[in-house]
Amino acid sequence: MNRPPVREDAAPVTLDRREGPYGEVALRRRGEHLEIIANGCFLMDTADGRSERLLVQAALDALAAPRPSVLIGGLGVGFSLAHAVAEPRWGRIAVAEREAAVIDWHRTGPLGAFSAGALDDPRVSVLHTDLVAHLAGGGEAYDALCLDIDNGPDWTVDETNDGLYGPAGLAAAHRRLNPGGVLAVWSARPSAAFEQALRRAGFAEVHTLEVAVARGVPDAVHLARRA
Repeated sequence: MNRPPVREDAAPVTLDRREGPYGEVALRRRGEHLEIIANGCFLMDTADGRSERLLVQAALDALAAPRPSVLIGGLGVGFSLAHAVAEPRWGRIAVAEREAAVIDWHRTGPLGAFSAGALDDPRVSVLHTDLVAHLAGGGEAYDALCLDIDNGPDWTVDETNDGLYGPAGLAAAHRRLNPGGVLAVWSARPSAAFEQALRRAGFAEVHTLEVAVARGVPDAVHLARRA
């Protein structure tokens, strides 16, 4: 989620910085909010989690099963996972996060305040893995995939994430959904081209929900169903 921070009055303070297999990742505090920075690029912050919560809620609202399973990718600042755990209707909840530092910041660091202990919920399993590789590798299916990777389909900072939104990535997501399952994809802006890509990949009931932001184009949640 690479939406530049709105606040410009407070200088950021770096709380932790680590090198990993995908480059440098840092946790910063700017005023009252926390930011995750990947390879020098602003990735996400704790200022506004409405669209991240909508990502999970819209998927749940579209499902009729009493205890549906969900895979959330990735963990980020924890808004999506915390919202899923707060909803007793969800059954099995998996969250895929490729950055060990991000997982640590939730388990023992300041991001734990935003995930609100969700990692300790007995329904939750944390998968330390790259989401693109995890989906392509096959395995168990889910009733919902709630994907919040990079900036969404039209604007990725890390080119390794591009494949998630192309034909191969969408085919992998389709295979990992149970029949009737729902795919929800966060995006930094609505994308008519991505809607068409979802339809070409065999998804049905494709539509987009928008969340207005303080400046610029709205955030978007793209929704589709495996028929």
